[in-house]
Amino acid sequence: MNIFFNMKKMWFVLFIFSCIQIFPLPSNDKNDLVIYGIKGPSGLGMIQLFEQPPVIPGMNVKVEALAQSDLLAARFITGEAKIGILPPNAAAKIASSGRNLKIAAVTGMGMLSLLTSDPDVRSISDLKGKTVEAAGQGVMPDYVFRRILQHHNLTPDSDVKLGFSLAYPEIAQSLIAGRISIALLPEPFASMAITGKPDLRIIGDIQDEWRNIAGSDFPMTVIVVDGDFAALNRSAVDIVLAEFKKSIEWTVSHPVEAGLLAEKHSLGFPPNAAAAAVPKSNYVFLPAQAARSSLENIFNVFLDYAPAAIGGKLPGDDFYLE
Repeated sequence: MNIFFNMKKMWFVLFIFSCIQIFPLPSNDKNDLVIYGIKGPSGLGMIQLFEQPPVIPGMNVKVEALAQSDLLAARFITGEAKIGILPPNAAAKIASSGRNLKIAAVTGMGMLSLLTSDPDVRSISDLKGKTVEAAGQGVMPDYVFRRILQHHNLTPDSDVKLGFSLAYPEIAQSLIAGRISIALLPEPFASMAITGKPDLRIIGDIQDEWRNIAGSDFPMTVIVVDGDFAALNRSAVDIVLAEFKKSIEWTVSHPVEAGLLAEKHSLGFPPNAAAAAVPKSNYVFLPAQAARSSLENIFNVFLDYAPAAIGGKLPGDDFYLE
């Protein structure tokens, strides 16, 4: 009798085990949260999150930097990503496709410099007949610069030729080597170029030029969050946003230490360049509602030049996290 009972017990255990193999128990993936950054200057602002991921009760939190913003955009489109950094126009385009994506805060304003070694170029007006290298055709710096040129009565692609054949690191190296003489660069690449060729000059102030046109600075990076995730996990989102704000404040106050951490976490530039770039990088933390007018100013530029880049219309009220 005992043998029969033990055999029944054994077969029952084997049956349960086989069911687990065929129908695995649910994983804890829903409790995993990846906070996504992008290698480069936007990652530098959130460097403290890489060093110490936020502690969120009931969640396993990781921080990961992807090489390019379009890789991260793809993850938001599929729903894999829940919170991370994107250019504002990419966020608007994803939201226009029907994804419930919201801007939570602006983390980086304009950080562009117009650099030259050409002795004949002393102002933006002197660019007539010149070629300016500006990586990233069809993205934020391209359209900001086109609007600034027009403000100075210069026609882009006619009065001023814009070159887009080089990536940012290659532009910096080409300036240093003297292969090109004029370029529009964001940080930290502008600082890298000046460090390598100290006789490079900054022409004007791109950020001031934009303020004179639009009455505000231009946002370059935003924190976005999946709206459905935020609705179910608002306390978690608030913790992440608070840690973002602390990280930005720490980075601005500790540029040298931030540069060392950028190298440690493989963000794509050397410590000295990162440290030099921080004071010029215009890191901020502006909640979405406070930043809405500056975001709409830049969205209107996209509507003028490339409406499809933001989905063809201004995002509505529900695009801005409350």
